[in-house]
Amino acid sequence: MPVSKLGQRRQVVIPKEIWDSLDLVVGDFVEVERVEGSIVLKPKKLVDAADVLTPEEEALIRRGEEELRTGEYVTLEQLKHDMGRKARQSRRKTTRKTSS
Repeated sequence: MPVSKLGQRRQVVIPKEIWDSLDLVVGDFVEVERVEGSIVLKPKKLVDAADVLTPEEEALIRRGEEELRTGEYVTLEQLKHDMGRKARQSRRKTTRKTSS
């Protein structure tokens, strides 16, 4: 079991093998809890309120993931091709209306 030494300002060094196994990075937060005479550190990921999806956005994500799983998707190239075709058709219709 790895052992760490307490620093001057109550700092604790997390051993590298534990740090790496938890995918911690500098600036991450940890929850500190006292449990029956022990100290428990738990990694915490804080989420900015602006980064939280609305229910509508969550539904769109779930629908998109389902479409990917079932193979119901188009490539970016196909989307660009289809959008270009629609734009050309729209221009033709506009040209016909103005020339009449």
